[in-house]
Amino acid sequence: MANKSANVTARVQPEIKRQAEAVLEKIGLPVSVLIDTLYRQIIMTGGVPYPLTVPKLTARDDLTDEQFDRMMEKGYSQAISGDGLPADEAFAKLREGI
Repeated sequence: MANKSANVTARVQPEIKRQAEAVLEKIGLPVSVLIDTLYRQIIMTGGVPYPLTVPKLTARDDLTDEQFDRMMEKGYSQAISGDGLPADEAFAKLREGI
């Protein structure tokens, strides 16, 4: 096995770093192993090994009336049955994912 002696330095937002490292810790993957694996994938694929695109979010204009009605009915049913989250909890979960 080759000697690992090169360092990689990157500046990231502290909260992004914390969240990513928490996920890696849960799966038992050290950051250094992740970076090494990513670099190897870049070499093998000749580029970034995942798409660098902005996901398209579904807008109302993309839905048929039937699809929109089903989506609204589902949300209404969840609200009536109490199968939802209070707004502050929902926004907290959204912020965790950013």
